[in-house]
Amino acid sequence: MEILKGKTFVITGASKGIGRALAETLSLLNTNLVLIARSESALVLVQQIAIANGSKCVIFCGDITNEHFVNESIKQAQLQFGQINVLINNAGFGIFKEAEEISGAEWDDVFATNTKGTFLLSKAVIPFMKAQQAGHIINVASDVAKRVFSGGSLYCASKYAQDAFSMAIRKELRPFKVKVSVVYSGLVDSSFHAEPQGDKTHDQWLKNEDMANAIVYIAAQPPHVVIDELMIHPTFQDY
Repeated sequence: MEILKGKTFVITGASKGIGRALAETLSLLNTNLVLIARSESALVLVQQIAIANGSKCVIFCGDITNEHFVNESIKQAQLQFGQINVLINNAGFGIFKEAEEISGAEWDDVFATNTKGTFLLSKAVIPFMKAQQAGHIINVASDVAKRVFSGGSLYCASKYAQDAFSMAIRKELRPFKVKVSVVYSGLVDSSFHAEPQGDKTHDQWLKNEDMANAIVYIAAQPPHVVIDELMIHPTFQDY
């Protein structure tokens, strides 16, 4: 993974789950890490691990639905490292109810994180990537961006929207040599679900490290190669 050495990665939702596994994996590759999440204590722990592994790491604790926070975080990251090479929009959550039971506030909250957050972070890094004539935005979606299920109308709609946004900016940014990739995951043993991470019912699910390895693989492609989409499932899960 020599190609990733010295590159600057921005990761949202970096304090736990896929984001944390990704930060720890990348920290072994002598990268610069910009970690964003709500929990400061959890972020500090990941930062300590990353630095101990030999990478440089800065953290920003706040809300990715807040445009001022996002813009300031990216501005400071650019000043710190001089470049932003890869943005990984990983933060997200779901509320699962029948449509008639979903409140307007719940709808707004899910879309704010899953869709608006992706938009705000992407918007913030795009000028830097255009100026560099290089960069990579990797959006962690879900297989439900391609299918739906009962009780998932809100979450599925937010992921469909995130996917559509990704496809549109892919067309906008390719002339500037900026890549846009989307990862569609099946079941992952993370803190996203009602059961705790490591629950025995998750034994056959993807691990956070599986997702991290897939994302690193996408990021490690040479400049002339882009993996536009990657669908990943545990072998037991039908699609």
